Amino acid sequence: MLNEASLIESELTLRKLRIDSTATETRRAISRWLALALGLVNPGESRQSVVEVLDSLLYYQFVKQEDPDVEKMKQYIAANWEPINEKTLRYHLLRMKRMGIIDNAQGKFYFKLPANGDRFNPNVVFSSMFEQNLKEIVERISKVVEEFKNKSKIMGE
Repeated sequence: MLNEASLIESELTLRKLRIDSTATETRRAISRWLALALGLVNPGESRQSVVEVLDSLLYYQFVKQEDPDVEKMKQYIAANWEPINEKTLRYHLLRMKRMGIIDNAQGKFYFKLPANGDRFNPNVVFSSMFEQNLKEIVERISKVVEEFKNKSKIMGE
C-alpha cells in the first residue's frame, strides 16, 4: 500500500481570485487577498497572523527593497497590526518556507529568488516561483502517465 503522505514534497495552492474594490481598498485588504490567493489562508478563515507576516514581507521586499530579520518584522507588525508573538511569527515563516514561497539566509527572509531578473519586481519573483514549481509538477505527472501507458501495454489492454 502507498504511503501517500510520505510522497508529498510540497504543495502548491494558487487561487484565481476576482479583484474587486474591496480587495484593494486598504493595504490590509490587499494582504488578506494575497494570502488567500497564495493558499496561506482558506476562505472564511479568521486566522490573521499569517496575513500580518505576509504583509511585513511584502512591505520589506517590494516597498523598502530589503530583506528583514525577525526583529524588523516584529516591529513592523506591532506598528501596523498588533504585537505578534515571536514563536507565532517564526511558525508562519517556517510554514511559508516549506510551501516554497519564501527563503532565508543569514537571519534575513525574502520571497524565493528568481532565476533571472529583478528580485524586487513582484511579477518576476512570482512568475519564476510558480513557473519552476509548475514545470517540475508537469514533468513528474507526465513521467507517471508514461509509466501507466507502459504498464497498460504489458497487461494487453
